[in-house]
Amino acid sequence: QVQLVESGGGLVQAGGSLRLSCAASGSIASIFAMGWYRQAPGKQRELVAEIISGGSTNYADSVKGRFTISRDNLKNTVYLQMNSLKPEDTAVYSCKADVRRSYLSSPIGYWGQGTQVTVSS
Repeated sequence: QVQLVESGGGLVQAGGSLRLSCAASGSIASIFAMGWYRQAPGKQRELVAEIISGGSTNYADSVKGRFTISRDNLKNTVYLQMNSLKPEDTAVYSCKADVRRSYLSSPIGYWGQGTQVTVSS
């Protein structure tokens, strides 16, 4: 099995910063991609940022220039540095990892439990 453990959520004032971490552990041969998604009340889950094994990144337009995703491959950990936070960033943030459990298998997506980020105005 594969487990993803997130940390770093909380309450912050608008303009502040938070750093989320997500560590993957378990039966992992390699991780193709890791990313952060968020879901606000009454809204669909959306991709915030993802980082592929080669280092390329994708960001939602709403967070470009404010959020930075990074990855420590040795620790199977992904980070999301969130700066200049806005009230509309308030959501449950969930980590996803596309994991190969063997080098011959296709990646399977695994999710963390989610962490709440609340930005007050």
